[in-house]
Amino acid sequence: MTLTELLPTIRQLSAIEKRELIRILMAEEDISEDIFPLEPDKIYYLPTPYDTFGAGAVLMQAMNLVNHP
Repeated sequence: MTLTELLPTIRQLSAIEKRELIRILMAEEDISEDIFPLEPDKIYYLPTPYDTFGAGAVLMQAMNLVNHP
């Protein structure tokens, strides 16, 4: 059975039944490196807007271009 075939039935479930279905599926899910490729205790540096002076002005310009083409 495909997910497309299951969705109409799942949508008819109550909120409590949907939460229980999620709990069951998560309990059965095999956690693998394909799902969580990050290594424990390793530091990952992520780019952020902190100390990126002028980023707010660039963002505002981009937003103005979208709102006023």
